Amino acid sequence: MQIPAMMLPSSPQDLIFDASVMQYQSHIPSQFIWPDEEKPCLELPELQVPLIDLKGTESGDPEAISNACSIMDEACKKHGFFLVVNHGVEAKLIAKAHELMDDFFCMKLFEKQKAQRKVGDHCGYASSFTGRFSSKLPWKETLSFRYSAADQSNKTVEDYIVSTLGEDFRQFGISYQEYCEAMSNLSLRIMELLGICLGVGCNYFRDFFEGNDSVMRLNYYPPCQKPDFALGTGPHCDPTSLTILHQDHVGGLQVFVDERWYSVTSNQDTFVVNIGDTFMALSNGVYKSCLHRAVVNNRTVRKSLAFFLCPKKDRVVRPPKVLVNWEKPRIYPDFTWPILLEFTQRHYRADTRTLDAFSRWLQEKNK
Repeated sequence: MQIPAMMLPSSPQDLIFDASVMQYQSHIPSQFIWPDEEKPCLELPELQVPLIDLKGTESGDPEAISNACSIMDEACKKHGFFLVVNHGVEAKLIAKAHELMDDFFCMKLFEKQKAQRKVGDHCGYASSFTGRFSSKLPWKETLSFRYSAADQSNKTVEDYIVSTLGEDFRQFGISYQEYCEAMSNLSLRIMELLGICLGVGCNYFRDFFEGNDSVMRLNYYPPCQKPDFALGTGPHCDPTSLTILHQDHVGGLQVFVDERWYSVTSNQDTFVVNIGDTFMALSNGVYKSCLHRAVVNNRTVRKSLAFFLCPKKDRVVRPPKVLVNWEKPRIYPDFTWPILLEFTQRHYRADTRTLDAFSRWLQEKNK
């Protein structure tokens, strides 16, 4: 079987990313220095990201739904990014989620490594993915964990945190369990609108993502003394279905639109939402998964909360029949989310060609 380019390393690297030390170093290791054509530009024009007001959509107000869908449809066809406001998520819940990140990421490295992410896995603590990539390393730490909406009595997040970090972190787990539940509910509301936009009705995608098996990621970007050489997160498209991101006041998100990079200004009252590869496949390519990255700075920590909506493991990703015809034939083969996740974790570093590379790999694999 032919494996596509950009293979992931088969064994962990010797480099250790200890943010408490690295953030003060004036000379950063070569593994963190990106090629000239990919080096960040810290001063960019601001992208005017479409703002969608969710007020009234939940109550079924026809005008509110029409306005929201009009903006959403245009954004998703162009670049897949939009903001949502009046989303109903309590400000204190968001603030608490940001605050608790410090409790974890400010611990000593050996303490954080109790939750060390295993090679090929998508949950746990990762210090710059040093065991996953061998070059173009991201300047960040992450803590990722699974969230399951299949059974509300099953506290997936809380149980994982306690089993990994100990009883002292139970409140930490409870808070993120609550945050994930809020993100799941918001995701389903957005899916209702996406279904209306694509002409399949409000229940089609909501039903598809009921009982979702999603991923929550805490992103912690320490200062970097060479921010014009490094990247917090390299250019990529999310392989998941939908991403709901909350940035802190520092900002740092950049999006590639019309062949150039733009910055996305942080707004504490909004969530940044973007289409991922899995939903692009579900829409038969009608909606776009857009290239984006995160930059760092040499002054202060940047934090962000990313909820990645994913379908249940046994759901077959296949576009509804109304989106497939002789003018618009099928673009991608049927697949389930765990297979795409395995591909991106073990075989391929996510980029703008992930779905195409995955489709070829899957077809070869199924021969």
